[in-house]
Amino acid sequence: MDLSSITPALLLASLMVAATPILLAGIGELVVERAGVLNLGVEGMMIAGAICGFAVTIESGSPLMGFVAAAAGGAGLALLFGALTQVALANQVASGLALTLFGLGLSSLLGQDYVGLKPVQTPAFKIPLLSDIPFLGRVLFSHDLMVYFGLGLVAAVWALLKYSRAGLILRAVGENHDAAHALGYKVVRIRILAIMFGGACAGLGGAYISLIRVPQWTEGMTSGAGWIALALVVFASWKPGRVLLGAWLFGGVTVLQLNLQAAGLAIPVEYLSMSPYLITILVLVIMSADKSRAPASLGRIFHASG
Repeated sequence: MDLSSITPALLLASLMVAATPILLAGIGELVVERAGVLNLGVEGMMIAGAICGFAVTIESGSPLMGFVAAAAGGAGLALLFGALTQVALANQVASGLALTLFGLGLSSLLGQDYVGLKPVQTPAFKIPLLSDIPFLGRVLFSHDLMVYFGLGLVAAVWALLKYSRAGLILRAVGENHDAAHALGYKVVRIRILAIMFGGACAGLGGAYISLIRVPQWTEGMTSGAGWIALALVVFASWKPGRVLLGAWLFGGVTVLQLNLQAAGLAIPVEYLSMSPYLITILVLVIMSADKSRAPASLGRIFHASG
């Protein structure tokens, strides 16, 4: 085994990239669940965003247009889920699972003409001066804009939930939708907006995979990232900062196991491939030992009585 081929700066920089799609999807799902809705369709929205972003980037030659289309595609699928669960009052678990299956099937259909194509490369955004700092410049300040967008989104969601009136209303709807309705808040409208935000974030996460991390289209390329994002939200106790740490953990172990495979570690490749999932779940279970309570109305159907 030759560990000399593993460069610490490159390893940590790759961690940031690997964590971004899960971070985007996870922070969107956190907002949805804080509003009291359980959407298990994150995987479906991510794969839909992946093909929408990829197709539009190929056709337009603009990665920016691709990411906009990915957000729209994810939000559109989320709106379908919102209509089923908030208007038709369908079961949230069943609707979420159906959304994942629908997203996987739809993406397979739409992606048939794009297999083997390469999208326009998304340029790295090197921050002047800071990117020239030895080690830290490569690790922190030489990424594409979506990495920084993801970090900024975590900070924005944390501030929104903690300090803003809109965040207070969102949390009130998630804790007790009947009381929020009695106070005059439009519970269904608030939840549908939260669901669409979560769908847009999941779509962006999927597009990040197909346009930047693995710049190509292959069927099922999200490979369970949506389910990991769902797990992060629960094990992170519905706290944005912990979702960020969990995404970094998963991204770090994923990148590390790939590097160890390349270095020739004498462990069967199947064990290395499953290690990111096992280690992430184990650590996040330990992190969630503080028994933080889920939003009280999470998964409950709201029916306005008047």
